[in-house]
Amino acid sequence: MLTVITLSKAMADAAAPATLDSEKAVKEYYGKILTKSSDLKTGACTSQPGKYPKFIREAIGAVHQEVTDKYYGCGPVFPPALRGSSVLDLGSGSGQDCYILSKLVGQDGEVVGLDMTDEQLAVANKYIDYHTQLYGYSKPNISFVKGNMELMQEAGIPSNKFDLIVSNCVINLAKDKRAVLKEAYRALKDGGELYFSDVYADKDLPANIREHEELWCECVVGALWWRDLYRLAEEIGFSTPRMVTAGLFSIDDKSYKDFLGDAKFVSVTYSLFKLPEGERSPCTIQYNGGIQGYEEDFKFDHGITFKKGEEAHVKAGLAAVLKTSRYSQFFTFSDGEKGPCKCSKLDKDPFELCAEQGNKKSCC
Repeated sequence: MLTVITLSKAMADAAAPATLDSEKAVKEYYGKILTKSSDLKTGACTSQPGKYPKFIREAIGAVHQEVTDKYYGCGPVFPPALRGSSVLDLGSGSGQDCYILSKLVGQDGEVVGLDMTDEQLAVANKYIDYHTQLYGYSKPNISFVKGNMELMQEAGIPSNKFDLIVSNCVINLAKDKRAVLKEAYRALKDGGELYFSDVYADKDLPANIREHEELWCECVVGALWWRDLYRLAEEIGFSTPRMVTAGLFSIDDKSYKDFLGDAKFVSVTYSLFKLPEGERSPCTIQYNGGIQGYEEDFKFDHGITFKKGEEAHVKAGLAAVLKTSRYSQFFTFSDGEKGPCKCSKLDKDPFELCAEQGNKKSCC
């Protein structure tokens, strides 16, 4: 059981200081200053090649070059079993992840991208017809909405709508992280998943560090202390965050390094679920295969892999996730606790995981 600690407002919200208008700064930076991903000055908002199944690599490769050129992300946001799902992308930018997801969910799925930057939305909207024709769809399954992810309801994002919400190196840019997570919780269906990559710090950064406008826009000094995500998730009602991948990234600019001192940063993909109320209990499960790209082995998080045909047992929290989410159709459930326990350390330190894996750069 994770201990609940009352947080100061600065820790819980990781809010931008009053002297920094973060929304204005981010709009200016991503709308007018940056023209392509190579313009970024740190490695925080650029993803490294991931180990994806072939069908995902093909979907990535199919995205129009102009969309790709203006892409800024720090990790994988393509969880398994997406066919037919409704997906919301927070901070969708030029639309790269949305167009990949559009292919993965299929004609019967739906993808909505939310962004507040006019210039990025213009690029994203420009290629809706292009990708619809490329995928052979009879009509678009994708749309883009202008809005602030702290105020999704004002942007017309409905409640209890989405199977999956993703975000790629964007929540750290928000002034009020708690508001973003609460809005995501509202927009998810019961059993829905928030699956997002973001930058985290190894400590709660002091206010003077958070005043650096360029490093805020570079997705660095707006980073939460990673432990605060667990506390916010529990406070809002999400399941305990599950770390999927993690990778360190370096900041090479000497002036930035001197300014940041000994603070360290890591890019992490986390998975959180909105679970319905009700009694939860451990059970025995068996993975039956059937998930595209994961037919024999389904890696669920950094420490748990389900093997097809293997009988194992899971604790109450994971049992609730598997039974109520889109993954339920791929498992058989029975009473008792048979076979080995599929367990992972839920509050694993991502910096420790990187050290164990020998990661020196972002592995996203």
